Order: sequence, then structure tokens, then C-alpha cells
Amino acid sequence: MEMRNEIGKDVASKKALEFVQSGMRLGLGTGSTAAFFIRHLIEKYQQGLKVEAVATSIASQKMAKIGGIPLLDINAITYLDLTIDGADEIDPKKRLIKGGGGALVREKIIASMSREMIVIADESKLVEKLGTHPLPVEVIPFGAGATKKHMEDKGFSGKWRKNSDGTPYITDNQNWIFDITFPSTIDEPEPIHNSLLSIPGIVDTGFFFHLAKRCVIGKQDGTTHIIE
Repeated sequence: MEMRNEIGKDVASKKALEFVQSGMRLGLGTGSTAAFFIRHLIEKYQQGLKVEAVATSIASQKMAKIGGIPLLDINAITYLDLTIDGADEIDPKKRLIKGGGGALVREKIIASMSREMIVIADESKLVEKLGTHPLPVEVIPFGAGATKKHMEDKGFSGKWRKNSDGTPYITDNQNWIFDITFPSTIDEPEPIHNSLLSIPGIVDTGFFFHLAKRCVIGKQDGTTHIIE
């Protein structure tokens, strides 16, 4: 199944390149699917496509830099033409859960700066309702124990994301991630998002609403379809 998913990620990434025009300022996502796109973008850039980019993570930034793509200072610009990024889950309303790669806050900032966001994914990321995948929540380490208790008092359960050696996973913003698990899928994610944001210490959640203009889905047979 994983190999089939890799095929889907690859063909979705190639299809998304068709929306990239020379002269664009791009937002580069984070995660395994976004990495496929960055690799294909580097190939096109080396063939003459003229683009500049901002990356949503240090890992994606390094990848783009090695490939020669000119990188912009995020604090020197106020808009991007197009962001291409992956997702952990996509529902029929193009609402997303993101943050499996740990870059949800930067991804949301970049997406909100973009005139258009295209989500690329394999078929396994399509769901009828969000919530099967854990919801990443970025939390400031200061007072994190109290923040966790506030979440639990509101009925949310989960665990801190850890590295393989058991140490806390640290985001590029030097924060922690609490992965919330739900007992069942979610009918209305917006109230959950708002409830979590009311807790001091929470930076943002992995829910993305009203940001994805279209989703390019790669299938196991090597074809794609687009959700507008």
C-alpha cells in the first residue's frame, strides 16, 4: 500500500506543476508529498522555469536551496502567488488536517499569504469526515503541563509528540506538538478549533479551513483528479 501511495504522491506533484508559471513566488510545503513536488520543481527550475520561493520548514528550505531555487525572506514580502502543500486528511469541503510533518503554523501562515493554495495528496488522504488522523496542536513549552490540563478539561485527549529517543519533538518555532486523538470522526471541526484556540499556550491547530482552492489527488493507477 505504501508503494501505491508513493505513486499517488508522485503523480499529484507532477500535475500540480502545471499550475506553476514562470515568474511566480511560491510557497513550498512540508512533508513527504511536498518533498515530491519540490524535487519536480527543482527539475523544472534547472530546465529554465523562473520562480522564487518561501519554504514552510527548515527541511523544505534546505531541499530547495540545494536544488538552486532562489529563496525569499519571509519578512520582506506580504504575498505569494501559489502555495503547494500536502495534507493528512481532506474532507469533501476541502477542510484539512495538517501538521503530520510538524510545520502546521508556518504552513498556515504561508497558505494565508498566498493568492492560491493547491493541496496535493494520494487517495488515502480523502475522508468523508475529519478526525481519523490525530489533530496536531502546536503548544508553547512554557506552562505546557497546564495547557495540556486545559485541553483535557475540555474533553480532549492525546499525547505529546516525541522523537525516537523519547525527547520532546521541537518544531521549527521551538514549540511542542500535542497530537489529539478523537473517539470518532468529526461532524463540525470549526467549534473544536475555536475551543482549542481559546486555551492560553496554544499557538494553532492543524485544522485548515477556507484555504485550499483545489486539491490534486494522485491515484494508484497513475492518473489524477482535481477537486475544485
